[in-house]
Amino acid sequence: MIEKKRKILLQNGKGQHLYEKALKLIPGGTQLLSKRPELHLPNGWPVYYKKASGCKVWDLDDREFIDMSTMGIGTCILGYADPDVNRVVKEVIDSGSMSSLNAPEDVACAELLISLHPWAEMVRFARTGGESMAIAVRIARSYSRKDIVMFCGYHGWHDWYLSANLNDGDALGAHLLSGLSPSGVPRYLKGSSVPFYFNDLEDFRIKYLQNEGKVGAIVLEAVRNDPPSPEFITAIRQVCDEEEAVFIVDEITSGFRLNCGGAHLIYGFEPDVAVFAKGISNGYPMAAILGKEKFMQAAQDTFISSTYWTEKIGPTAAIATIEKMQRQNVQERLVDIGQAIQETWRQAAEEFSIPIDITGIPPLSHMAFKDNPLVYKTLFAQQMLMKGFLAPPVVYSSYAHVPDILSEYRQAVLETFQEIHKFRKTGHPEKFLKGPVCHAGFKRLN
Repeated sequence: MIEKKRKILLQNGKGQHLYEKALKLIPGGTQLLSKRPELHLPNGWPVYYKKASGCKVWDLDDREFIDMSTMGIGTCILGYADPDVNRVVKEVIDSGSMSSLNAPEDVACAELLISLHPWAEMVRFARTGGESMAIAVRIARSYSRKDIVMFCGYHGWHDWYLSANLNDGDALGAHLLSGLSPSGVPRYLKGSSVPFYFNDLEDFRIKYLQNEGKVGAIVLEAVRNDPPSPEFITAIRQVCDEEEAVFIVDEITSGFRLNCGGAHLIYGFEPDVAVFAKGISNGYPMAAILGKEKFMQAAQDTFISSTYWTEKIGPTAAIATIEKMQRQNVQERLVDIGQAIQETWRQAAEEFSIPIDITGIPPLSHMAFKDNPLVYKTLFAQQMLMKGFLAPPVVYSSYAHVPDILSEYRQAVLETFQEIHKFRKTGHPEKFLKGPVCHAGFKRLN
């Protein structure tokens, strides 16, 4: 028998009441789809936080939770409110985070990123992942003078990406999230973005031949559930060279997880442009577009400019975050944490005979229940929340996930699988939900 340690009562507290107000004031209730409570535990997820530190979060009712989910949607690799990063940010705030002049940290951050990626020669900065991908695509089209973008994976909310769903209504469904409406995207963009499947060489070649001579950029994530095959990368590289198209690697999620830099360095391929955001600045808005000079100079032939890309906090936080990662060998720890989490899931599933799939590189671990997946996903989040964990069946490793936390998480997972096993034996596991079944979301987050 597994010993129970603590229990938090589910309640319709301040967070849920505020969310009801938010739904009347903010379309969709939140600014980010991945933070909608319906994706995890409708009517039970805390929704809002008052304080976050390390890997702990306090909600509006002062309930303390251990965050074993995405740690700020992948932004806080070092942990929430990291003292070393916060210290330099506070110094910047006190000395003035914005001015009519430029921040010298821009140059220092560019030098640091290029030192980690010797193939790159120039850098532009932004503040979010979606806009940085839009910048990269704009640069590629400016350089190539061709409009069509071939891509696989998830790359943000901008028109260039969402226009893929103008073709057959749900072209993006197989890539990450079904049902993304292209409403508001100009119809004349139809056919300008063409999705293909990751590591599917035949699909890539078919899509390319259908658009031969018109491809200006090819975009992919460095790694998804599996690493890219050498043949797949070689084919993309060859097409880019023949077409004079730009090879863009999206490192927004994968970057700084497996190594201190882009995951493409591990897999041994060299893009023309690489895009980073999320984990490079530990929760402070920052994004970077790295590239070879001949491609990056094409930014001068178009218009890419924004006021808040010049503030000082972003590059300062990025420098402090990356330097701490280097000092502490953080990425090695992230891999170890992810492997331990995946092993915990595997052992729990075997012990209680619950069929699951485990996917993702260790620092981006995902678990999916094979039968009745949304009901069991909701039950898992519900039972883990009652034990004091923010824990959908996905964990982005953080340096703040120290051994004691992992031990407590393992105990809670075993206990939760034992409970789900009992619910499952009744033949009606949905009866044990204290609210509605969660909504389907990003495949990464299922």
